[in-house]
Amino acid sequence: MSRMPAAVTWGLLAAWAVHDAEELATMAGWARRARPRLERLYPGVPWERLEVSQARVNVAIGLMGGVVAGASALGARSGGRSPVFQAMLAGFGLHGVVHLAQAAATRGYTPGVVTAPLVVIPFSAWAWRRLRRAGAVAAPGRSAAYGLAALPLTAGGVHTIAHLLTRRHDRAAASSAADGLGRDRWF
Repeated sequence: MSRMPAAVTWGLLAAWAVHDAEELATMAGWARRARPRLERLYPGVPWERLEVSQARVNVAIGLMGGVVAGASALGARSGGRSPVFQAMLAGFGLHGVVHLAQAAATRGYTPGVVTAPLVVIPFSAWAWRRLRRAGAVAAPGRSAAYGLAALPLTAGGVHTIAHLLTRRHDRAAASSAADGLGRDRWF
């Protein structure tokens, strides 16, 4: 078993951090600004569900960071052979493609679309090449299938937990905004 460079295993966490820094900086504000345009483009879609507070974005990204860090640690410990690491790597790459599709569908910028083709997709492709070269990929199709299945479940799970953890804050912020106080802090 050849040693897997940390750039592959811990690189997943680093690439994720760069990508999610873009999402952290843009998601809440973009959702508010883009909603009127999206409602015109695609009437009937419940776009109000798209809007999230900065507090919820912070918590969701923090939770996902824990998941990615855990997968990266498993990858480092197993020389890149961990099925969890490989599924996360596959899901991360697919996530980049989803960002490009979202931007195309909405005909404009979406949070994460800048780093998707510059960081997410290139890193994922490079890491898979390194894993293959090291003989660490046992079942690439299976990893991709698990990553494809895990992507919406993991993202949905962290956003649901973030919603549950921030709903009192979000209600208070909405009430303050309605009162003219506008106290929606970062968290």
